[in-house]
Amino acid sequence: MLNSAVAGRRLAQRAAAFQAAATLATALACLLSSRAAALGALAGGAAMTLGSLVAAWGAFAGGIAGAGVALGRLLLGMAAKWIVVVVGLYLAIAVWQLPAVPVLAGAALAAAAFLLSTRA
Repeated sequence: MLNSAVAGRRLAQRAAAFQAAATLATALACLLSSRAAALGALAGGAAMTLGSLVAAWGAFAGGIAGAGVALGRLLLGMAAKWIVVVVGLYLAIAVWQLPAVPVLAGAALAAAAFLLSTRA
């Protein structure tokens, strides 16, 4: 069993790639409805993908550390992820006036892709 920081970084990169692919597929499906819906799906999925990258950066930025420090990094990374996601969704829906359902669909499918990427 390989349990190293390098394996964690690889998993984070794979998860981000899966999320980006799911975001693009969702945007293409929403393009059948309208251009604004496709942009909304891109914005929602991009917020979730960027949030995951921020969480991974926070968790793996300092290298190898003790258990307490590693847990702290994971918790701070997760908090930063959700701050990025909430701000991204707020910008997409309230500021840029993109349709809410495609924005939330893009974010939800990017989150589902994250779960699927960790199982494969």
